[in-house]
Amino acid sequence: MKAYIENFKKYRFLLWELVKKGVKLKYRRSYLGILWTLLEPLMTMIVLSVVFGTLFGNKDPHFPVYILCGRLMYSFFSSATNGAMKAIRTNAGMIKKVYVPKYIYPLSSVLFNYIIFAISLIVLVAVGAVLHVYPTIYMLQAIVPLFLILVTSFGVGMILSTMAVFFRDLEYLWSVGLMIIMYASAIFYYPEKILNSGFGWILKLNPLYLLIHNFRQAVFGMPMNMKFLAASVVFAIVSVIVGLVFFYKKQDEFILHI
Repeated sequence: MKAYIENFKKYRFLLWELVKKGVKLKYRRSYLGILWTLLEPLMTMIVLSVVFGTLFGNKDPHFPVYILCGRLMYSFFSSATNGAMKAIRTNAGMIKKVYVPKYIYPLSSVLFNYIIFAISLIVLVAVGAVLHVYPTIYMLQAIVPLFLILVTSFGVGMILSTMAVFFRDLEYLWSVGLMIIMYASAIFYYPEKILNSGFGWILKLNPLYLLIHNFRQAVFGMPMNMKFLAASVVFAIVSVIVGLVFFYKKQDEFILHI
């Protein structure tokens, strides 16, 4: 473990450069640039609020904030895991020429997406202020799900990045998987009817829903669900351990397949 930590310190500058590169390339050819980080979730929130709020008779004035909480968390998870999955193949040229710890590439992808996600939270603050959803002491709890979704995305991303080297169709399968995860995360609907039915297990087995739920609790000034929190912590730790072990066992074979 000490050797791994020393190795990480040795290459932390490269990690930071890859993170900066990712942020710069995200909106490289866009006229509005980083401003899209704020506009995209805002416009998505408006569309979803109209479709699933106004047209379906939902009169909750705080529904846009509810949607935005879920949409921001899901967007980060989707972007981070997709980026990590493609990281090894995207950086194949560098991997073949220079020795660098290969985990640096999926890690940098997750981190630069997290920075963009953190910037996009400005929209949540602004919309919350407009719709009178003011911060309370419970807002401090938000740090926990925000950290756990970073850890979870890294763990899942490491597993995907390893598998994608050997099984390239995984990219298409994961897009379908993300769609299923999105619909099972209660992003644009209230989950009470499902939780009280015989299909509540669908949501409870989705670690992203558990994180989104506790993040919303913090935003709306309510205590977190401790059972959901415990399950989220377990999944985050297990995913990272499995991802790192799987990655390290297979990384020497990457050069033969990229």
